[in-house]
Amino acid sequence: MVIVRDIDIHSLCEHHMVPFTGKVHVGYIPDGKIIGLSKIARIAEIYARRLQVQERLTTQIAEAIVESIQPKGVAVVIECSHLCMVMRGVQKAGSSTVSSAVRGVFKVNDKTRAEFFNLIMRR
Repeated sequence: MVIVRDIDIHSLCEHHMVPFTGKVHVGYIPDGKIIGLSKIARIAEIYARRLQVQERLTTQIAEAIVESIQPKGVAVVIECSHLCMVMRGVQKAGSSTVSSAVRGVFKVNDKTRAEFFNLIMRR
C-alpha cells in the first residue's frame, strides 16, 4: 500500500462561489504499474482548481488514479473547511467536512480499508 497524505487543496464551491480548503489523503495498492508521488498531488490539484463540490472532487481523484494505472484498489479521503459554513447561513467556524471514495480491494476488504484509515489518522 502506498499512501500520500496531507496534500493541501484549495477550491471554490460551485454552489456558493466561496473557497473551501483542506487536506487530501490518497492510498493505492499497485498492480504492476505505479504512479509518481508528486503526480498524486498534481491530480488532486488539477481537479481542485475547478469550481467543485467536495463529494465530486473525492470521486474524480479516485477515478483518475484507477484510469491511469489500474491498481488493485484506491482510497481517497478529503477533509475540508468550507467558508460557506463559516460566512453564510449557520456560521459554524471550526466545522469540517470529510468525504471518502474507495475502489477495488479497499471497497471489498474491510481489513485493507481499516489499515488505510488507521494510517491516515496517525499524526
